[in-house]
Amino acid sequence: MSMADLFNNDWRKLTMVIYQKPRDSKMLGTIELDVTEIEQFIQKKRQQKQKITLTQVMLLLLARGIHQDVPELNCYVRRGRLVHRPSVDVSLSVLEPNGQLSSIKVNGAETLSLSGLSEIMHKEIDKARKGKSEHIKEARNIVVRIPWPFRQWLVNFVRWATVDLGLSLPFLGVNPDSFGTFVLSNLGTIGLDIGYPALAPFSNVAMVITQGSVNSKPVVYQGEIAIRRMLTVSAAVDHRVVDAAHLGKLFQSLRRQLKNPELLDTSLPGIK
Repeated sequence: MSMADLFNNDWRKLTMVIYQKPRDSKMLGTIELDVTEIEQFIQKKRQQKQKITLTQVMLLLLARGIHQDVPELNCYVRRGRLVHRPSVDVSLSVLEPNGQLSSIKVNGAETLSLSGLSEIMHKEIDKARKGKSEHIKEARNIVVRIPWPFRQWLVNFVRWATVDLGLSLPFLGVNPDSFGTFVLSNLGTIGLDIGYPALAPFSNVAMVITQGSVNSKPVVYQGEIAIRRMLTVSAAVDHRVVDAAHLGKLFQSLRRQLKNPELLDTSLPGIK
């Protein structure tokens, strides 16, 4: 049985009839993660002159978790069927100095080591903040220059052509998979502890993840009350593609991987 046949089971075919493309969140999930050891791991990396951030760690953990444990999350809907992506490509929201929201895209994130991912992200974020990022820049620039209501008509057309029909529009630089597997947004940088994401109707991502602030909290740790560093992660998922059980598997994968941060820079099967 092929990957496509495996994912396009009877229930998935039914959900694509029951549910329409979400105009915003259809299913939400939140988890609180103990990142005490991860922050210590990051601090050691910084002492070694490596510019590692918690966002980079979370992006890599999520990409590996999807690749290894929940490949169903690496699918998108195209003409009534689920299409499985060959790699885990991640879009990261980036706040520009002028306050506008931009994004970068990391292709094949699951194949990267933490140091390799860090290098790519620093370069791409620097380009985005200088207005030099190519990720969906061409389409955005064209759309914002068109007067309303023609702007709305163009967006509706792009959504219909790319999301509904699965066509690529080279003249706009967009295709049915422009945003990749999932979108990650670090809301902690703007002071939010928890954020509830929405699924953009013009994208084919099945999941949007928000990362909140890290706070010191009293929790039960090894049978005793202790002050630990806690991070809240929230997700919105497309019910046509996955169920709550898949999101639960991903969160379990995160918890498991957090216990072994040293593996992030260790060669693993299929990871380079």
